Amino acid sequence: MIRIGDYRIDIINDAQIKIEAGGVFGLVPRALWSRSYTFDEENRVEMHHNCLLVRGEGHTIVVDTGLGTRLDEKTSRRMALERPKGDLVSGLRALGVEPEQVDLVINTHLHADHCGGNMREHEETLLPTFPNAEYWVQRLEFADAMYPNERSRGTYYPDNYAPLHRAGQLRLLDGDTLALPGIRCLVTPGHTRAHQSVLFEADEQKLLYIADLSTFAVHFERLAWMTAYDVEPLVTLETKRKWQRWALEHKALILFEHDPLTVAARLVQVGDRVRLETEQLQLEN
Repeated sequence: MIRIGDYRIDIINDAQIKIEAGGVFGLVPRALWSRSYTFDEENRVEMHHNCLLVRGEGHTIVVDTGLGTRLDEKTSRRMALERPKGDLVSGLRALGVEPEQVDLVINTHLHADHCGGNMREHEETLLPTFPNAEYWVQRLEFADAMYPNERSRGTYYPDNYAPLHRAGQLRLLDGDTLALPGIRCLVTPGHTRAHQSVLFEADEQKLLYIADLSTFAVHFERLAWMTAYDVEPLVTLETKRKWQRWALEHKALILFEHDPLTVAARLVQVGDRVRLETEQLQLEN
């Protein structure tokens, strides 16, 4: 749990899976990334799905909704999906929050592992998991998700967001947007063209939920390291360069969505290089 200004932020891991390391590390040789991360006999590394519950100013906000509960058995088995403490909704309830109490959901982007929990099945009908919430995503991200190409269509599934748009429950943002005092959605392109991160600010405190701008913590530390999933890798590199400088200047806390080892860290300058110093946080799931 983190306090920043009048907001309480809880981190809930919706699921942990195993994923092909070639996707996570792209062109980075295994001899390098394996110094920090372990892999199994199928060359898979562990990946988490850390969503946020934010409470304050009379609002209850969820940032990203994880994989959701509509995966078929074959897909779950292929991913080696585990939920030892339950999914996102279970984590919310453990903190005393029912889905009906959430009034805002922010999707950093519309890849299935970030918005799969937007919808739930009830008697073979798709319903919003958070029926009283307005869901936010960038307009360009929604356009790319609705009209994917051969490379991106494997992770964009309209059932996760199209019903919300038809129902008028999806708000499409046009660039950086203030959500509430001290909470801002910031476009951080590269992983997708309109990927967004979420910035929290209060006095000198600054916290950035970076999502897939840096899928693992090491991606933020090393500019040249990025995933094979980034649709615009050179844009990712320059976006990371910008936010590295910002993180150093403001001594900001960075939250990572997928890293199995590092949930939160601060970037520090060591000689002519930068490195991350991990901060220990308590997770609900």
